[in-house]
Amino acid sequence: MKLLFFTENFPPETNAAATRVYERACFWADWGHQVTVITCAPNFPRGKLFPGYKNSWIQTEEMSGIRVVRVKTFIAPNKGAIFRTLDFLSFLVTGFTAGLFEEKPDLVAATSPQFFAAVAGWALGFARRVPFVFELGDLWPASIAAVGAIRENFLLRLVERLELYLYRKSAAVVALTRSFKDNLIQRGINGNKIAVVINGIDVSRYGPRPRDADLASQWNLEGRFVVGYVGTHGMAHGLRNVLNAAELLRDETDFRFLLVGSGAERQELFEEAMDRRLNNVVFMPPQAKENMPAVWSLCDVALAHLKDSPVFAGVIPSKIFEAMGMGLPLLLAAPEGEASRIIFEDRVGVCVPAEDPEALAKAALDLMKNEKKRRAFSQNSLKAAPLHSRERQARLMMNVLELAARGKGGQAGLAVSS
Repeated sequence: MKLLFFTENFPPETNAAATRVYERACFWADWGHQVTVITCAPNFPRGKLFPGYKNSWIQTEEMSGIRVVRVKTFIAPNKGAIFRTLDFLSFLVTGFTAGLFEEKPDLVAATSPQFFAAVAGWALGFARRVPFVFELGDLWPASIAAVGAIRENFLLRLVERLELYLYRKSAAVVALTRSFKDNLIQRGINGNKIAVVINGIDVSRYGPRPRDADLASQWNLEGRFVVGYVGTHGMAHGLRNVLNAAELLRDETDFRFLLVGSGAERQELFEEAMDRRLNNVVFMPPQAKENMPAVWSLCDVALAHLKDSPVFAGVIPSKIFEAMGMGLPLLLAAPEGEASRIIFEDRVGVCVPAEDPEALAKAALDLMKNEKKRRAFSQNSLKAAPLHSRERQARLMMNVLELAARGKGGQAGLAVSS
């Protein structure tokens, strides 16, 4: 099948959407499909071009058998609504235009976030008269309204109407969580066309390993008990709660919270930790994808953290699957929902309420002092990781794409369920 896929983020960027699209596309290319990805020059999240790339109108490369077409965009860091919106809209225009000059595909697909990549995908599918599949990675704009980035207004309601229009016009919708599917059904979208394909991990890239001695020495983590958060430091993640928990644990001299990554709130968090003299919080800058197993090796426990909002009850942080692949116990601080269900069903860790520093500190300290519990969670993580393999996810997603290409996308929800 000739597949054209829209995503604003793609390697060497390392966020969840970039990793998810790339790792599945590697399998599709290996299975003989012709995959073209339309994306932009890598710059996320700091809004600065990665070395070796230019913000050109068109530049192409081949990556693991995938044809990658990068288009010019208005580049902005991952903070501030106005400039980020200009970034999104510019990708809509240049990505759509580039798609008009590509060989006609059998199908167009796009992932959210961000939402306007899906608009570009739908528009190109309409223009080229081929089916369009919408992968729903986030309930946008509801998620940005939930963190207070925008207020309820006429523009928000207009975007929500466009969102529903895209769901209706898509040949099929692939939702990353069951909650997302339930949300769409409640809003009038036909559930038969919505397939659930939960996120996962390429198990071949991860596995238990000793703590990386050089990295531990560099960040003064030798002999420390480390609870590690690896990912975006954004408004949706509520990481100030980690600083509050660290305040409660400052007398535990061998304990450290490790925060790895970047995002809209990272600098504020760093400055606040310095002001509060929280020596038990270590900030590490974002790392290349190939270095992530070494970063995870520093952790005794993996932390997944989300803001206290009902919208995020339906979110499953992709980092929990990486942690499983590394054989790590998990500590989830989030609203009860999709992610906590996986933690409980797979018996891989502990869940505490979102933005409750006392509960987070207590759970972290209990895991620090209970090696037997950590060992059991670790063993269960290794057992559960293959159940969430990226290869399985790629096959389920391809089943949806093939149904849609044959004009049977309306059966996707009946035929495919993660």
